[in-house]
Amino acid sequence: MPKTLVSMVSPDPALFYTLIPSPLGPIGIVATPRGLCRVSFRVRDASAFRKDLQKEYDCSPVRRDRRFHKIANRLQAYFEGKPVRFNAALDLRAGTSFQKKVWDFLRNIPHGQTRSYRDVARAIGRPHSFRAVGGACGSNPVGIIIPCHRVINTGGKMGGFSGGLRSKRYLLRLEGSSPFRKRG
Repeated sequence: MPKTLVSMVSPDPALFYTLIPSPLGPIGIVATPRGLCRVSFRVRDASAFRKDLQKEYDCSPVRRDRRFHKIANRLQAYFEGKPVRFNAALDLRAGTSFQKKVWDFLRNIPHGQTRSYRDVARAIGRPHSFRAVGGACGSNPVGIIIPCHRVINTGGKMGGFSGGLRSKRYLLRLEGSSPFRKRG
């Protein structure tokens, strides 16, 4: 008897996304089945955002707003000025071991406090790698969730931020933190 072909049911999508409003403009949140993998600031157009995701991840992303209900509520609370600890599962496969070490440290900087790039470098045992810490902050794919905005220059200046310095300033003020003084 000849073998019959079994119709393949397509597997679950590999990439999900949603868009949420924020005081900084629409934010795109992206996840794989393993966890959050991207928070994008200033998303201007839903269709273009989807196309960019499709190109970058080489798959067809699926919009699933309900899947992001908890994180959207936590972000809303955050933007209302409440101290929120984000403990969502993350999928950070794209990061290097150094970046992941930096990102792990950043997750523990308390709401309303800042650290310098040099502080972070020392804390992770790489005291001369403060520029690399800045690079890891700039490569952070899940801003706010991993609060790289809480990292400033040693002299108190803002430093960079992938969401833009205006957004960084807004987030620090929202948390009651001043970029010109270090707390903690």
